[in-house]
Amino acid sequence: MTPRAVLESVAAGPCRALAAAVALAGLLAGAGCRERSEEGLAAEVNGERITYADLDRYRCSKLLASQGSAEEPDSGPQTARRFALLRELLDQRLLLQRATSMGVAVPEDEVDAVLERCLADYGTPESWRRVLADNALSLDEFREELQRRLTVERLVRNEISAHVELSAAEMREYYERHKSAFSVYEQQMHLAQIVVSDKEDSPIRNLRNDDAVGRGKALEKIRWIQDELANGADFEKIAREYSEDPVYASTGGDMGFIPQSALQSTDIRLRRAMVALKPGEYSGIVETEGEFRIL
Repeated sequence: MTPRAVLESVAAGPCRALAAAVALAGLLAGAGCRERSEEGLAAEVNGERITYADLDRYRCSKLLASQGSAEEPDSGPQTARRFALLRELLDQRLLLQRATSMGVAVPEDEVDAVLERCLADYGTPESWRRVLADNALSLDEFREELQRRLTVERLVRNEISAHVELSAAEMREYYERHKSAFSVYEQQMHLAQIVVSDKEDSPIRNLRNDDAVGRGKALEKIRWIQDELANGADFEKIAREYSEDPVYASTGGDMGFIPQSALQSTDIRLRRAMVALKPGEYSGIVETEGEFRIL
């Protein structure tokens, strides 16, 4: 069986029902954790309900599992970002349904081992509890999301990766034909951001519970932050206490390393500000679609 045939076999059953099963309902009013009630229906996949709370748990647990380093800059419109996240969650649930039908499961001790490694990445138990609280997640909810991710990985590994067979000669031939692609170094930037939005946020993700509403208040706040940074304030501390970024406020604004190729889809104003920065520098205030940023 070819890799394509295996992939089609994995996807065929649940995907045939996707068009009829997905019911999008007033999708995107912001991107904070637990913004909507448990009963708010975002989609339905083959009879399985996905609520806005499910969507927020998925996003928050994904961020915590990677400590924020695996996500690209949240520079696109909120609607597009949240819709992309929902499509990702729909794909996960389709694959989980397939895994259940095939009897694919991950042992509890394997989940516990991965969970222990995640906890260790955050240092102390107190740090982990604080991060969970900041993201409105319980340990059981995080573990459940982790088990789902591991189950999908096992399904793909069993049904796709295990069927891909490449000889050393085939790999060598491919390398020789595409050698130039392996010799290109792509520069990456380690970025952080502070975001102030002119919209009302609920819930507010910063430690000060501070939210600027309206363009005038937002501009006043970002200018105050700019002055504080110029006077020597710590960027990470300011981001945790005042940034209105629903994803990176809890990480002190740290977005991790971003390859330059990922910037191609970024707003041109942000891209110009990013590439102009030298290590250790702050950008000026960058305004995009009702949001103000300092990078």
